[in-house]
Amino acid sequence: MRAVAHRPTPPPAWQPRTDPAPLLPDAEPHRLLGTDAMAGADPELLLSLYDRLVLGRRFNTQATALTKQGRLAVYPSSTGQEACQVAAALALERRDWLFPSYRDTLAAVTRGMDPVRVLTLLRGDWHTGYDPYEHRVAPLSTPLATQLPHAVGLAHAARLKGDDVVALALVGDGGTSEGDFHEALNFAAVWRAPVVFLVQNNGFAISVPLAKQTAAPSLAHKAVGYGMPGRLVDGNDAPAVHQVVSEALARARSGGGPTLIEAVTYRIEAHTNADDATRYREEPEVELWRRHDPILLLERELTGRGLLDEDRRRSAADAAEAMAAELRERMNADPVLDPMDLFAHVYAEKTGQLREQSELLRAELTAEGETR
Repeated sequence: MRAVAHRPTPPPAWQPRTDPAPLLPDAEPHRLLGTDAMAGADPELLLSLYDRLVLGRRFNTQATALTKQGRLAVYPSSTGQEACQVAAALALERRDWLFPSYRDTLAAVTRGMDPVRVLTLLRGDWHTGYDPYEHRVAPLSTPLATQLPHAVGLAHAARLKGDDVVALALVGDGGTSEGDFHEALNFAAVWRAPVVFLVQNNGFAISVPLAKQTAAPSLAHKAVGYGMPGRLVDGNDAPAVHQVVSEALARARSGGGPTLIEAVTYRIEAHTNADDATRYREEPEVELWRRHDPILLLERELTGRGLLDEDRRRSAADAAEAMAAELRERMNADPVLDPMDLFAHVYAEKTGQLREQSELLRAELTAEGETR
């Protein structure tokens, strides 16, 4: 049998289009608190982060209480991971867009939105209780990761139009197991869209720990497969999150393309008020993370630098309590709702199916009114 001459492979289309080494995240999460790098930190930014974290913690506890009082149908608390949302939202410019998940109510509030309007979806009144264009905050997304392709689409369109806009898309570790996550990152990298993906890795997708979702060294490592940088940051270190997100936003704005950031944090509370977290995790694990609380970490830094005294602590706490009191009062008032509004903001022009459904509901409401 005659031997077949070896033929070299065709031009190496399989090879990486970019050098993967610069895309790899650091071996350990990036930190600032307690390091020498804090010497050059902006005191005003640090105090603003502190005030927002204190307000955010009170927002979480108040919203959780409202679920127990029947004023909210459900609430996914972000207690313990407030630094991810506060620091990321503060890094945005007013012209930028935020694409939140259902747990990112605090990011929307930090963006300047009315807390009652932010909670409208979770109250069950409207699909979205606010005008997304007013604050450039997309609707809270309850389906996992569906907001990510939307963020890429907006960012890509902005770039095509020449608008100086960056989209920041927030997602949890559970969302990285969805196909939308893959599609969004792939499109973003190919198009070099000005979008930043921030994964809040809080340890669990409801009851599923991260180790049962992925075998990757970290979620940030997934960035390399798409051709974008991956960054790993301590999600409870507010200044570090702000720095990493700000750098990624600047990179995207200058035409450098997308970045995937993994913020390592922890979900102190249950997945929602309907979840029993004691069935899948032990209290000693939770207690360890309580000691790594983002507010305590920042308080320690600010106190050590002489930036935080009792008056400033009291001022932040009083402002947070005033917010909570107003939120309670307004949420205790029953809203006046028109069921026909269900069809008002679905399409610019109603489809035939929507018209049929709306007329059916109108007839049922009329009949119900006549029988009372």
